[in-house]
Amino acid sequence: MDNLVSTEWLAGELGKPDLVLLDCTKYLPNEAPLDGRTEFLKAHIPGSRFADLDELADIEDPLPHMVPTPARFAKVAGALGISNASRVVAYDQKGLQSSPRIWWLLRLFGHEAVAVLDGGLPKWKAEGRRLESGEPAPPQRATFVPDLIARRLAGIGDMKRIVRQGGGEALILDARSKARFDGKAPEPRAGIASGHMPGAASMPFTELLNADGTMKDAAAIRALFEARGADDTRPLVTSCGTGVTACVLALGAVRAGLPEPAVYDGSWTEWASRPETPKASNP
Repeated sequence: MDNLVSTEWLAGELGKPDLVLLDCTKYLPNEAPLDGRTEFLKAHIPGSRFADLDELADIEDPLPHMVPTPARFAKVAGALGISNASRVVAYDQKGLQSSPRIWWLLRLFGHEAVAVLDGGLPKWKAEGRRLESGEPAPPQRATFVPDLIARRLAGIGDMKRIVRQGGGEALILDARSKARFDGKAPEPRAGIASGHMPGAASMPFTELLNADGTMKDAAAIRALFEARGADDTRPLVTSCGTGVTACVLALGAVRAGLPEPAVYDGSWTEWASRPETPKASNP
């Protein structure tokens, strides 16, 4: 199964019993009153279910979207009808923004049969494909056995070490906007100053996308990574605001044939909120 699938491919697979289709849209606090679940009820791809990133997370951690325990992930995945035999396709209402987070989470817990819908719901709509509305019937609960692959996850201890070593251990790529990275635009979450980790490189996730919200081809993406100093010899770590769009960069790296990055789960929200961590800006 490819990591990125087309709307044409998905249209031919709808209704197959092993396919689990998930709307994974997450709107930022500054995008209120938009709500992913509410918008899902208005219009979604037939047979899809809504996957709430706040539920597929450690609900006891005050930071948003932190990776859940394997047991919690297994419980929520099973409630969505995902088993170890499922093929999962994730999409979002913005095109390609939050859906790679589900792709990454499933891969983190050892499930490789997962893909992102290229262009998401906007492309599906633009092609005049069929939509449904309302609350879908609940899926039959499934059993999902997680198998954590720790190298796909980076924690703050890892990031402190990388920053302390001046980036020689790994290249940090930040998926937020350049203005937030530079410290010139505010963060969407109250109490979090903008800026970046020393030694990190700015790589806004939007640069990986075409105007229609689909992902650029492998050669174009690889050139973007190489322009930031990425190659086949140094590990990559991706970061963003809360670990969501960092997964777009992870998907892009895999598409470009680069070593798969680790995703810094706490991302800038965690780093900026810790008084002992060094911060940088570009005035």
